[in-house]
Amino acid sequence: MKIQFLLLCSFLGLGLAVPIDRAPPNKEAEAPAEPADTGLYYDRYLREVIDVLETDNHFREKLQAANADDIKSGKLSKELDFVSHHVRTKLDELKRQEVSRLRMLIKAKMDATMEENVQVDHLALLKQFEHLDPQNQHTFEARDLELLIQTATKDLENYDAARHEEFKRYEMMKEHERREYLKSLDEDKRKMEEAHYEEMKKKHREHPKVNVPGSKDQLKEVWEETDGLDPNDFNPKTFFKLHDTNGDGVLDEQELEALFTKELEKVYDPKNEEDDMVEMEEERLRMREHVMKNVDTNHDRLVTLEEFLKSTERKEFNEAGGWETVDESQIYTEDELRKFEQELTAQEAALNQRAEELRREHEVLQQRQIELDAQKKEYQQAVIQMEQKKSQQADVPVAPGVGPNGELKFQAEVPEGAVEKVKQEDVHPGPPGEVHVAPPGDAVQQENKDSAPSQEHQVQQV
Repeated sequence: MKIQFLLLCSFLGLGLAVPIDRAPPNKEAEAPAEPADTGLYYDRYLREVIDVLETDNHFREKLQAANADDIKSGKLSKELDFVSHHVRTKLDELKRQEVSRLRMLIKAKMDATMEENVQVDHLALLKQFEHLDPQNQHTFEARDLELLIQTATKDLENYDAARHEEFKRYEMMKEHERREYLKSLDEDKRKMEEAHYEEMKKKHREHPKVNVPGSKDQLKEVWEETDGLDPNDFNPKTFFKLHDTNGDGVLDEQELEALFTKELEKVYDPKNEEDDMVEMEEERLRMREHVMKNVDTNHDRLVTLEEFLKSTERKEFNEAGGWETVDESQIYTEDELRKFEQELTAQEAALNQRAEELRREHEVLQQRQIELDAQKKEYQQAVIQMEQKKSQQADVPVAPGVGPNGELKFQAEVPEGAVEKVKQEDVHPGPPGEVHVAPPGDAVQQENKDSAPSQEHQVQQV
């Protein structure tokens, strides 16, 4: 049997909501349901460690033989030294991934609250996370398992209190928004809205009697309507085995909460405007806490068969009293509501201030962008002008005696007689049938000598 949640269900339990409709039994093999999120910030890491440990036969045997005290005290963590090598390798990889994730979270938080280029001491910051050993960031050791168990135990013990506080803030926010809405209405509409509100409250309270969770009347109702058995044949031991759905010999918190579905259906219907499903989950939590307080004598968040049978022998078990629902209880006081509204006002002021700062920064960035666009436009125009100038220079023909940049170039003027003389001297008599042509260099040298006076004369004229 797969050990669900190790710490969270089999030994510690969870206050998680369960579906209202009970699914009919299915004889065919079904894939195990994915466990609900625990709400812990290291929930995924916890699940993965449990899944890997369950693959080791030795550790599974020790886990099934251990009790809640052995697990909470860290005694079970010593068995980690005897698990197989490939399991240890997987655990090492999981820890390295978790350390990497925590470092990313730290960096993101530091980036949001500090200036850039600040040296961060990750080792010191990792010490704030209690579910792993920060001194050893590469391998998963027995100390890591011990810290994970202890931290999960402590966090889950505070989980219900955190849920109650969250629900209180939810209710205060609802009332705050209702009052603010009434302020925005005129006198006639305000009276109509208040009358509608009172009508919804009255309609919500019109429901059948809600039995006390864990009482004989409540369990017999489940026995008859959910299990389809004769109420006259009610047997506590049989009832316990019927609702120990995973067959581990105890009722965990999820299995207990499933027993309250019929009572909750009397009060809450998702189709009704007057019924709040958030209140329904708070009601479920309160019912489960009530049963645990009266039945779970060793406070291990589990109900054994022995504890369950003893609770049915008490006087309170047979009392036919009613259960006080959430709407009949005072969740908060006017003083708490006033303080809550003051916090909202302070938060709103801080948000408005931050919004104003962001608006100013946006304006500065916009102005800077305009300046950059203007500079970019100037650069583009300068580049276009340079290209046009180069194109014009390439298209203008160069005059004789003028360089590419417009400078003057002097050229020697050769007299006509000298040219004829050079042409005659280029041909020398030779043997019959052979014409001797003087080398080009000789003709050029002679030409230069003949034209030298003429060049000098030209220079003087210039």
